[in-house]
Order: sequence, then C-alpha cells, then structure tokens
Amino acid sequence: MIGETGNNLPGVRDDGLFEKLFEYSPDVVLLTNQGGSVIQANAQTQGMFGYARQELIGQPVEILIPGRFRSVHPKHRADYGAQPRTRPMGIGLELYGCRKDGSEFPVDIMLSPLQLKEESLTLAVVRDVTLRKQAEQERDRQTAIVREQAQLLELAYDSIIVRDLQNRITFWNRGAEEKYGWKRDEAIGQLAHSFLHTQFSQPLEQVEETLSRDHYWEGEVTHTRKDGQSIVVASRRVLQRDAEGQPIAILEINNDITRRKEAENALRKSEQRFRALFEFSPDAIVVSDAEGKISEINVQVEKFFGYERSELVGQPVEILMPERFRETHPGNRSDYAAHPHLRAMGERVELYGRRKDGSEFPADIMLGPVEGSEGQVVLAVIRDLSQKKKDEEALRRSEQQQSYLEEELQSTNQFEEIIGESAPLKRVLKQVADVAATDAAVLILGETGTGKELIARAIHRLSQRRDHAFVRLNCSAIPAGLLESELFGHEKGAFTGAIARKVGRLELAHQGTFFLDEVGDLPLELQPKILRALQEKEFERVGGTRTIPVNVRLVAATNRDLAKMVSNGQFRSDLYYRLRVFPITLPPLRERSDDIPRLVDYFLHIHSKRMGRRIETIPPETLQTLVRWRWPGNVRELENFIERSVILSSGPVLRAPLGELESVEESSEMANTDLETAEREHILRVLRECKGMIGGSGGAAERLGLKRTTLNSKLKKLGIQKRDYI
Repeated sequence: MIGETGNNLPGVRDDGLFEKLFEYSPDVVLLTNQGGSVIQANAQTQGMFGYARQELIGQPVEILIPGRFRSVHPKHRADYGAQPRTRPMGIGLELYGCRKDGSEFPVDIMLSPLQLKEESLTLAVVRDVTLRKQAEQERDRQTAIVREQAQLLELAYDSIIVRDLQNRITFWNRGAEEKYGWKRDEAIGQLAHSFLHTQFSQPLEQVEETLSRDHYWEGEVTHTRKDGQSIVVASRRVLQRDAEGQPIAILEINNDITRRKEAENALRKSEQRFRALFEFSPDAIVVSDAEGKISEINVQVEKFFGYERSELVGQPVEILMPERFRETHPGNRSDYAAHPHLRAMGERVELYGRRKDGSEFPADIMLGPVEGSEGQVVLAVIRDLSQKKKDEEALRRSEQQQSYLEEELQSTNQFEEIIGESAPLKRVLKQVADVAATDAAVLILGETGTGKELIARAIHRLSQRRDHAFVRLNCSAIPAGLLESELFGHEKGAFTGAIARKVGRLELAHQGTFFLDEVGDLPLELQPKILRALQEKEFERVGGTRTIPVNVRLVAATNRDLAKMVSNGQFRSDLYYRLRVFPITLPPLRERSDDIPRLVDYFLHIHSKRMGRRIETIPPETLQTLVRWRWPGNVRELENFIERSVILSSGPVLRAPLGELESVEESSEMANTDLETAEREHILRVLRECKGMIGGSGGAAERLGLKRTTLNSKLKKLGIQKRDYI
C-alpha cells in the first residue's frame, strides 16, 4: 500500500497526503503496472464499476473495458507505455467503461505516467460522463428541433411574422414575402401595425387583452400590400415566452382569405337575388322544414291556392293536397327524406294541388334540398299544369297515330341496308331487334356473303351503345403474328418495328361494340387472351405492364362450324360458349330467293347511279336465271355480278353475262348433290376461267364476290389445290 511504504516520489511529501487524495477522489483512480495489471484502486471503483477492490487487484485493466475493445486494448497500452515519459500531465481519452454486470457507460480517462523506484506505473483517473453525454444529446436534440422549426416556418405557405414586444418585425418568412410583396430586408425592423396598416375585426385593446390573458388570439385582420391592395387574412397570434415564463415575442400566422371573403360577399348578393327570384317567380314555391311544416311561401302560392300567407305558415304541407292523398303523403315525405341521393338530385313528380275552395288542379312539383339558416329544408316548386293537360288531351289521338307512324319508320330505318321481306330474313331481323336492347354477346353464323357485318351494325345501331364506336376486326385478314397487336395494341419497343405506341381495336371499342369477324380463324394461342379480356374487362398492351379497363359489347361472326372445331380441339370451348350467348344464323341467299328481285333492283340502282348509267329494263329471262341460281357466294356474289352487268350494259337494258352461271338444268342437278360439292365445283370452274388467277382485277375472288384471304381459306377448307384448276 502506498500509505504503508511511502510514495517514494521525488519532491512529494511523505505525510499520507497522496494516499488521501488517491482514496477520497470523487473519480475512480487506478494504478496499473507495466504489464497492465491493476495494483491499486480507490473506493470509488466499486460504486462506478461494481467490483470490490480485492476483485480488481492483480486483474488486467481490460476487465473494465467493453468486450468489443478488449482485443485491441493491450496493443494501445503497449504503444502508450513505449512513448517517452516527457508528458507529466498525461493524456485524456473519451472511451466506454464496462461494469461487472456487463452494462456499458461513457467515461473520460486521464492517463499519467508514474516512476516508482525502478518500476514504471500508470495512473488512470476515470470519470463517469453519462449525465454530461445525456445533456449534450438533449442539447443537440433541442438544437435540431429549433432548426427544424425555423425551416418549417421559412417554408410554410402561410405568411409567418415574428415581432418583439415593441411591435418591431424580427422574422419575415418566404410566405410573407409572397403575400405582402416586401422582401425580408425591407420588413425586418419595421413597426408591424403601421407598416402593414393593420385593421382588426375587433378593438385593438380587446385583442391585446385576450393575447395577454390567454397567450393566444385569432380573428380576421385587414392588411395593405406593398402594391397598395388590401387583403384580408385569418390571423392566429401566439405570445412566446422564455424558460421563466416571461413574454419575449409574438408569433403571427396569417392565411390570406381575401378570395373567400369575396366569395362570401358574392354569395350574400346571390342570396339577395335568389330572394327576389323566389318572391317573383312565375311558379309557386313552398319551403317546408324537416317536420313537413310550411315555413315560407312566395306570392304565387296565394294566387294558385287562394290562401293568405299567414294562413299557411306553420301548417303541414298536406293542406295543399287533395284529401285522398293526405293520409299517405307523410309516409312519402319520410321516404323522400330517407334517400340522400334523391335529395341531392331533386325529384320531380306530377300530382294534384287543392285550392282553399276545395277545387283541384294538376300540378308539376319539383322537390329539392336547400341549406337554410336553421338546417336543411325542402323546396317545392309547383307549376299549374291545367292548360297543358287540356292541350295534351286535345292532341292525344293525333299523337298516338304519329307515334305509330314513327315506330314503323324507325323499324324500317333500323335495317335500311338489309334488303328483303322473305320469311327467313324477317325471323333474323326479329332476333336482332330482341337482342339489341340487351348487352348480351351475339354470335352471327352464316355462309360467306350473307351480310353478317350488316347484321352486326344493325345490332349496334339499335343498342344503347349506338353513340359510341363500332370497331371491326377481321381475324382472317390479318397475319397471325400481327393479330395480337391489332387486337390489344402495343407499346413502343415491344418488338422489332414497334417504333411507337399503338392503340388496339379492343381499346378503341371502349363503351361501344366490338365486332370479331371470321372469329373461327382466331389463332388458338390468342383465344385465352381475348377470353380473359372479355371476362375481366381489362387487358395489357403487347410489351406493356399497365392494366387497361375496357367495356365493350361483343358481336362475333363466322362461316365455320365452331361446334365441330371445338370437338376437334381447334377452338376453345370456354370462348365458344362465351361468344354463343345469343346465336343468330343467317339464311343463305338460295333459301330466300324471294328477296333476289329486290336485291337486284337495289344493286342495279346503286351501281347505275355511281357509273352514270341509266338502265331501265331487266329482261325477264335474266331475272328468272338470277332467281334460280344458287349463289354460293350469296349476296356479295350477286352484287358483284350486277356490278359487272352494269359495266357491260351500254343501253337501257341490263346485259347480264349469264354464261358465267350454270344452266338451269345444271343447277337442278346440282341441287341433288351435296352443297359443299356444288360450291367446290363452282369455285373450280371460276378459277379455270380466270386461268388460276385468285386476286387482282378480274381474278376469281372478285368474280365470286369474296376477299382474297377468304377465298384462300375456302380453297384450304375444300381441299382445292393448284393442280386441280391449272
């Protein structure tokens, strides 16, 4: 012990003073040897680290250091010991100590070298700085809060002004610069009230008294901007105080409400105008409260019903109704009040009014909600319909007749492009009229050229979607690789050649009708995609990730046997049943031969007018031949044949190239053969006459009234190869 052996330090008294300082120091004092072992510790050690003095003697000093630093500490200690002992004041460090229970705490350590006899020792004075660190952290936190508040005040949209107790402006944020027009350096130091020409909505003495008592005041204040314009602000004022509670400044938060005040003034003027309109309206106006009591009427009510104003105010509105309606009306009034959507939109009804003398008159009544000074009230605008009803009665019969004629005309116009009156066609048109009013999917079946697109357009014109787009996509006319892009569209860069975004046909048909023509040629791999779009009413463009909502009415058409394709695995059954909600089968032209004369006249008129020809006569034998021909290309083939006939006719008589058609006897024999065989033979004959040319002017497709792609599909379907006609 130092007290027992003496301190042996040069120049230090050996009267126990050093030991007393060592033992009673408020800090922990440790003495370690050159190997880093504790050879002495004072009484404060146990209070700070939790170790008894005897537990530390002989232990390495690293026992008092957190585990994460222990591996490197011996090297630091060795480096310190190796330094020349030329710094008698030692060095100070900020580190962490580790208590016996493993908890850590911040410490300041002062290391000083000691030379005792022949041994080099180190004196370590350790001070717990936990409270100091906490104070520093709290100071930093408060500083950050103040800095953040200052930033918020600076960036706030409202104008924020701080003035001292002498009314001089000490803070002027960006919002104040924008609202008032003065820059910060122009405003700082100015007397706020005179600088802004402040006018309060209440006496200044009252404002100051409230602010002094409650430390808060809010109200409306009028200020003057730099440009001389007056603005009205909603002002909130807070009395700021120091730590002792003494007032030091006043914080103002001003929100410009000039436009709102202007709107309120305009509303007030509008209310005055409404009052004038209310009083002098040509209609009777009755205002009733939530209980159905009349609270106000205009002068027209007195004229319509014969009551004085004083006789009606406070009475239930049922006083103005015939007695036969009075018992049920309170329930109707409650039902009206219970439906917010009716109250928001207003409700119009035709009833009867009852005058004071008991007489009744028909009335048109518009009910609507109005926000009154004492809550919501019901406004009833009543118009006398007596004269109108007389006029309606006088015109009733003529209107019924006119309505019938208009209905007949509308029925005709609906199918103006569909020519014929045969029974099979009328059945189809009846189906079209039935399904058009719904939103059901329609599948139009029929041979090529029977007018499937005309039927689809007729369904669209008769539907509720007629004001929106009718978009058509022919599945057989577009290469399979491009069909998905045509259907759904694509994003820029979705594939080679996609240099820009493209909107697909399905998206273009939104809210309208989407017509899938030749749906039987829809590739199998594309079928689930369009099925998903139809069922979920959404899709993505090719190469896109954004979901696009779509709402279309689907109409599809095909000349193929979809049911057979489903059984052969060539068409998805789920898509088939999705399309076949309402099937319509169009009869071929051979089954409606009664319509051929009308069609011939129609096509003759159209093409003669277009070509500037005047053809007045059709030879009877020509018409008979046209009626008896089976027309495998149906109406389209007939139209193309008539167009060629008009081209060949130079006079008033139609010169039809009947040589292109088979003789009546051949047609009769063909009638006994299979229809598909007859169609195959007819196409082969036309191909031979055209010397194998399918497309182009004078080609087989044109002669048959078909598109080239459709004819190619038929050739594949009928098994016709090039060697069969070349």
